[in-house]
Amino acid sequence: MKIKNIILAALALSFWNSDIHAQNISTPKSHFGFSIGDDYQLANYRQMESYFLKVAKESNRVLIQEAGITEEGRKQYLLVISSPENLANVEKYRKISQSLGRAEGLTDQEARKLAGEGKPIVWIDGGMHSNEMVGSHQLIETFYLLASSQSAEIQNYLDKVVVLMWHVNPDGQDLLADWYMQYPDANKRNMSIPRLYQKYVGHDNNRDFYMFNMKEASNLAKVMYIDWLPQIVYNHHQTSPAGTVVAGPPYRDPFNYAYDPLLVTGIDGVGFAMINRLNEENKPGYARMDQSTFSTWWNGGLRTAPYFHNMIGILTETTGNPTPSEIKLVPERLIPRNGLPNPITPQKWHFRQSIDYSVSMNMGILDYAARNGDKLLYNFYKMGRNSIERGNADYWTASPKYIEAMKEAYEADTKAKKETEESSSKSKFASIPSVYFESVLRRPENRDPRVYILSADQADFGTAIKFVNALIKSGVYAYQATADFQHNGKRYPKNSLIVKANQAFRPQVIDMFEAQDHPHDTQYEGGPPIRPYDAAGWTLAMQMGVDYDRFYEDVEGPFQKLPYGEMILAEKNVLPNSKGGYLINAKANDAFWVVNQLLSNGTKVYRDQGSKDFYVDAAMRDRLQKAISNSGLRVQVATKKPTKLTALKPLKIGLFDHYGGSMPSGWTRWILEQYGFEYTCFYPQDIDNGAIDKYDMLLFIGQGIPDRNDKVTKFRQPDTNLVPEEYRYLLGQVSKEKSIPALKNYVEKGGKILTVGASSELVYHFDLPVTDPLVVEGKDGRSNPLSSAEYYIPTSILQASLDVSLAENYGLDPNINIVFNNSPVFKLENKQDLYAIGSFQTEKPLLSGWAHGQQYLKGGSIGLVALLGKGKLFAFGPEITNRAQSHGTFKLLFNQLYN
Repeated sequence: MKIKNIILAALALSFWNSDIHAQNISTPKSHFGFSIGDDYQLANYRQMESYFLKVAKESNRVLIQEAGITEEGRKQYLLVISSPENLANVEKYRKISQSLGRAEGLTDQEARKLAGEGKPIVWIDGGMHSNEMVGSHQLIETFYLLASSQSAEIQNYLDKVVVLMWHVNPDGQDLLADWYMQYPDANKRNMSIPRLYQKYVGHDNNRDFYMFNMKEASNLAKVMYIDWLPQIVYNHHQTSPAGTVVAGPPYRDPFNYAYDPLLVTGIDGVGFAMINRLNEENKPGYARMDQSTFSTWWNGGLRTAPYFHNMIGILTETTGNPTPSEIKLVPERLIPRNGLPNPITPQKWHFRQSIDYSVSMNMGILDYAARNGDKLLYNFYKMGRNSIERGNADYWTASPKYIEAMKEAYEADTKAKKETEESSSKSKFASIPSVYFESVLRRPENRDPRVYILSADQADFGTAIKFVNALIKSGVYAYQATADFQHNGKRYPKNSLIVKANQAFRPQVIDMFEAQDHPHDTQYEGGPPIRPYDAAGWTLAMQMGVDYDRFYEDVEGPFQKLPYGEMILAEKNVLPNSKGGYLINAKANDAFWVVNQLLSNGTKVYRDQGSKDFYVDAAMRDRLQKAISNSGLRVQVATKKPTKLTALKPLKIGLFDHYGGSMPSGWTRWILEQYGFEYTCFYPQDIDNGAIDKYDMLLFIGQGIPDRNDKVTKFRQPDTNLVPEEYRYLLGQVSKEKSIPALKNYVEKGGKILTVGASSELVYHFDLPVTDPLVVEGKDGRSNPLSSAEYYIPTSILQASLDVSLAENYGLDPNINIVFNNSPVFKLENKQDLYAIGSFQTEKPLLSGWAHGQQYLKGGSIGLVALLGKGKLFAFGPEITNRAQSHGTFKLLFNQLYN
């Protein structure tokens, strides 16, 4: 389905009158009834929306455009702010930014000319994490300042810069602000909301910016990567390190080697402008570099994803809350250092101070852009041009594995006395002979790929289309074959997809197809690892399980270049008549959506125990045709009805959640809805009072079961007296004393439980003959987890082997890519009532990311099935539903959801 075109078509200037000179702009206080930053006062999104619309009519500096609908149906707007003269020509400046960002067909001379004619585009957002109200409320104050101020400084910024403002999460703003303001007594106001503040994903809304599952993420991507291409993206957040006010750029290592060097130094330049502005205004407490936890390695966040698009992404975390707080005393942070040049003393802190800091940093960025506009625009082009040139030629990216390979080759030769050490130094930066640069790093097989082909005849081409559509949403362009073609002796059918690396957003292309090689980042040599900011490895093509071929030279063929931003639609299927019925390809995830549509209207669907595909009788042709109409799903005509058929029956599914909301559970809700599974959520109290008996299967995704050594789970529990009666059914913990026996009784009576990740602790509560291979016996005789210095695998992609003869694994391949985050692993002996579904077969299962001590995984099972009484327990260690990105393992969930 094509995304609605939200380009500001000619940007008709209907909301302003250029003849107005003395404008009367409504103040925030006149509209909201309080000053922005007043203690104990919050505005909801409804109020913000009406204010933005009002000021857009009052001010000749503002354009406002509807830019999409949220998951809960609210409107998102793009606010465009600049001088009236710039707004009259804003389409020109938007197109210049597009042209320079895509860097296609321009000479350096033409790019410099455009950079001189253009205006830098600066993006400022807020409101992503709705309990971080500094971010949303600084939008109001900054918007008013830019729309109304007559100061020479502001007018200079507006003359030289085009500002884009964006509220990231309208739904959560209404939820949080209404919740907080419902208490008449200001001292009782709190943010302990009962559910996630963005439907399905909560805080993980900042983990969706290469996948774009959520409508809000897709809306943003259309504006940022297709329509406008800003040079600076400023993403406001809240909560700084203890003893500081702000954490901001420059950030700590490691930065991702996929970036252009101009990107990294560009971040530094903007960061220095921000901290200088605060210091000029006597606003201390800005932490950076080693005093901040934020790095530039990871893709997927609103601030970090722009890096892979040559955009300077800025994140700040600013302390503050509408309820007054304090800057705590951290003695080590009282002495100035490079990471904290201007420490702040302990003190009471008010919401208004946080707003002031945020506005100052906005002004620091606008000042930088106003002074360096032509450089920002030209360097944007230069980075894109560099990417195109790298994609057009042989290019080698240095990453940690190649550095280690060079050193190992030199050490081996030295040991064999083939070389003499050039330096006696044993320091970390000792030199070695230059010959190892060419002989290791510049080997032909170590080149970066230039072309990727995703064949249309792969088993799950529908998921391959979803993958390429995610690339297209991010501004990457792709090709589709208009006829069959051959390359290097291999035939590719019509509709195959081709992605080339010779484009401006090459870093995004490489990052989505190739493995991340995370540096071995430790506190000291041989010491504990330093936790990555988020994931260490995430390669989307691997997560989604799509098949693709790499080529190291250009590939030509009957290729049609797809328009920027337009989604690929699956080819329509027309079913022929059949006397033997139809087999639906069970290797395709979309098969489960089709099956569920058929089951919901009373159609009988079977699983063929021979092919493992789904089967529908010939008489159901019209219903099947309707169900597959736009799916592109492969359906095979059966010559005769299979003899080994098992009828499918949808289960009554209960999905565990708790007060405040579980993000893994929320992502699973979204997955189930996308594929047509019906479910209901249940909560801790339902386990204890027997309400779970109405379900055929219970899903525990992520946290939901106490740790084996704990008595209860550790879900945040607010003061019950502050929770309205209608939400109290959500409260409670899962206990070892009462809940675990209830769950075991549920299974023994015939129920099924499926656990993923941390909830797989249920295996040990049920006293199954299973051991943990990542636990060792200490000198005191007690079992202890391996230390992080021995074993540490933050979110990365590993490869495991499956027993595909098992019904649990139908439709999957023997080797599977799994998302692993220090996940549970099991050791068991296969028995009739207890068996493994797959395991790690090698000492090096890592595909993408970082896996320190991965050899400990060999022989460990990634999941198991236990038969208990009349029921079953399915336990999966890895993140098989990871943020609704790991399509390659969805079938490990889906297969179990039928009777």
